[in-house]
Amino acid sequence: MTWFKDLNVPESFGFLRNQVIPFTISSSRGGSLYAWHILPIETYRQHESELAAEPFGLVSDVTSRIAFKLLRDDPHARLIIHMHGAAGTVASGYRVPNYRALSAAQPEKIHVLTFDYKGFGYSAGTPSEHGLIADAISVVEWAIQIVGISPSRILIFGQSIGTAVSLATVEHYALQSPSTVFAGTVLVAPFADVATLVATYSVAGTVPILSPLARFPRIFAYLNTFIRDTWLSKDRIARYVQATEAKGERYRLTLIHAEDDWDIPWYHTEILFWRAVNATSVQGVDYDEIQQTKRDSKTDLGAAGSVMEWRTSNGVIREEILKTGLHDVIMGNPVISLAVMRIFAATDSSWR
Repeated sequence: MTWFKDLNVPESFGFLRNQVIPFTISSSRGGSLYAWHILPIETYRQHESELAAEPFGLVSDVTSRIAFKLLRDDPHARLIIHMHGAAGTVASGYRVPNYRALSAAQPEKIHVLTFDYKGFGYSAGTPSEHGLIADAISVVEWAIQIVGISPSRILIFGQSIGTAVSLATVEHYALQSPSTVFAGTVLVAPFADVATLVATYSVAGTVPILSPLARFPRIFAYLNTFIRDTWLSKDRIARYVQATEAKGERYRLTLIHAEDDWDIPWYHTEILFWRAVNATSVQGVDYDEIQQTKRDSKTDLGAAGSVMEWRTSNGVIREEILKTGLHDVIMGNPVISLAVMRIFAATDSSWR
């Protein structure tokens, strides 16, 4: 938890002195977004003395710091832009172990950039679907324009509601002309859309909230009219895949979910996987056909879960369903590190 701790002192969350640089990024909707730039541990080791000698705390000019220059000036550096889940801050819950798992994939190369949306943590403002997407795009633009890092060296990572923000972000760039496609996208514990999430949500996985009302379509449809932010991830993932396939762009998309996730049932990932695969061809792929293909072709890993990949001439859509991992614990597990390694290795032969 972040109670009674200062986010401007990342060392209090277990980081080394100045391994994390707290700073702000201007938002396209005004004001600023609070962010952390987290150095990979081997890069930190190589420059420990210089980094430790710098002042610590919130930095007004991040471009003057050694950490920024190490990212900017290294042509082999990779950047993961991390979009966290609902509530809390950049340091809440299992997010800190998540950052370590992400950079563990290559501790000399992988930097992590995480931020609080407006209305979260030290980022003042009011959260909304449109606003969170604008915030995420502002952070990506900062990485591309200010740091000068190529999108081909950037991986977009999202967990929980961050998966919806991530999908909206990669869709935005894929639909541009010319399009911008990143090294890959990793989605952990995603959901199809808010209406489906509300219909399936249960407290501690056992006490249903609104699912009993789903038997009464008119009542349920009426209640859905009160949903302000719809987060239609199932549609966005389809448009993203359609756009990248139509333009012949290379893409890699990984969805990861634990069967014991009490917050977002794992079959939301099944829905998203189907919508993504369905978008790979003009004819489409029937849901039942996908399920049969899974039964015939998925890799059964026993207690570790199962894996299914759908490959086209342009991209790879990968679904990983784990037996355990809950909603948040999974973020610090090796499956996250390996997902990152696979994506970066696909675009850089030196990783193989």
